[in-house]
Amino acid sequence: MTLQQLKYVTTIANIGSISEAAKRLFVSQPSLTKAIKELEKEMGITIFDRTNKGITVSKEGERFLGYARQVLEQAALLEEQYKSQSGGKKQFSVSTQHYSFAVNAFVELLKGADIDQYDVSLRETQTYEIIDDVAHMKSEIGLLFYNDFNRPVLEKLIHTNELTFTELFTAHPHIFIGKNHPLANKDVVSMDELEEYPYISFEQGDHNSFYFSEEIFSTVVRPKHIRVRDRASLFSLLLGLDGYTVSSGVIDEEVNGENIISVPLAEEGLMHIGYITNNKMHRSRLGQEYIHALEQYVGNYGRHIKLPKTKE
Repeated sequence: MTLQQLKYVTTIANIGSISEAAKRLFVSQPSLTKAIKELEKEMGITIFDRTNKGITVSKEGERFLGYARQVLEQAALLEEQYKSQSGGKKQFSVSTQHYSFAVNAFVELLKGADIDQYDVSLRETQTYEIIDDVAHMKSEIGLLFYNDFNRPVLEKLIHTNELTFTELFTAHPHIFIGKNHPLANKDVVSMDELEEYPYISFEQGDHNSFYFSEEIFSTVVRPKHIRVRDRASLFSLLLGLDGYTVSSGVIDEEVNGENIISVPLAEEGLMHIGYITNNKMHRSRLGQEYIHALEQYVGNYGRHIKLPKTKE
């Protein structure tokens, strides 16, 4: 078994195609296929299930890939420690819910990193996939939130996968709406006032459970509900249909645009927003710097988020 073979299997698993992986790795497809078969034979396992429609990672393959990514991360740390800064591309990956501060921190990371080459990923994805990505070391860091409702389920998943959650900040519930929305000038908005407007949320795919929702108060039944996969679609629907989504209130004009605003929601509840890491994975230099960028970026949020007025 070689590091090259481990790079091959992880690349194939990430891309989902041997032919595309061969192009990415600059090797011929027959050579790549041969290397994988030799590795499977040596390890005595089937890493990929092969069908007429392509390949998928087998159950035993998922476990093997978790260890393979750990070995590759350790090798990368050794290279980073003992090779010069110019020695190869730096690799780093983050999986996150749809947070503008995650994007901003990623920008600051790459602007401030003293590296000439890098191969990095920022995945805005579904909650379950964030946990799975970090558990299988596809991403070094995952960003998500918990509240009193989903906390028992998420904590169980995090513990089972040997992950750790570190809180960045706590937010009160807000809504995102267009600046010309009929409720845009209100200091606080109630659920009753929102009933006539379309509610827009991020779908969670095969794990579309209330517990994995990216929005707080996921169990509330709305008469008009639209689910989307990406932030651009959500913002277009907010503006085009006078829709709303429930959020942390953290908003950035550079990422979200000046036409979207945040208004406090008159509901009790807190969002604990933070990041998860894998206990078996040593943090890379880029991982440390990204977390530092996150901490710096969210440091001023408390001063900028409007909170609901307390009742006299």
